[in-house]
Amino acid sequence: MPARGRRVVLAGRGRYRSPMPTGSAPSRPAALRPTRGVRTDTQVVDGETVTIRRSTRRRRTVSGRLEEGRVVVMVPDALSGADERRLVEQLARRIRSRDRRGPAGDAELEARATALADRYLGGRARPTAVRWSSRQQRRWGSCTPATGEIRISEAARNLPEDVLDYVLLHELVHLLVPDHGPEFWAELEVYPALERARGFLDGVAHAQERALTP
Repeated sequence: MPARGRRVVLAGRGRYRSPMPTGSAPSRPAALRPTRGVRTDTQVVDGETVTIRRSTRRRRTVSGRLEEGRVVVMVPDALSGADERRLVEQLARRIRSRDRRGPAGDAELEARATALADRYLGGRARPTAVRWSSRQQRRWGSCTPATGEIRISEAARNLPEDVLDYVLLHELVHLLVPDHGPEFWAELEVYPALERARGFLDGVAHAQERALTP
């Protein structure tokens, strides 16, 4: 699902990009902020693109975390290529394995997603995992088509039932169509509460923008 934060809501089909209310001022995502002494690269681990940040200040330690559903690994800049690839692979798998376990309620959410896929998508979208994510703070949901995983923000627990279903469907369709082109939106047209759900998320975005206006 598209990122939100305090971004301007897009017109037309892109209205799904609604800012999540967080109660803080607008800011650039951490991944986009320039950082001194840090070089960014990527490595594919089990079909998922992992972001690597090489730091000249980091001497020995290797660490990682999830940022908006994506694995990010921080390594010393002086690490050899072979050691870096091995450590990034190990740490990325450990992070993703821990995240898959998820909080209580994931099984119910996954069953709900499966029912929606069967009802509106003819069972063509089959996620490997659907879970709540407390780390997802700038998006209502996200999907990794390469692994079939869907993550839904804990904040979405407070959405109306039909709006939550729309969020799930949006991510399910991404398993079939990765972009937001005409084919993507044609798949979503079958959902009867589509316009109401979009309008609701637009309302959340509008209310948040008004709250931020001095």
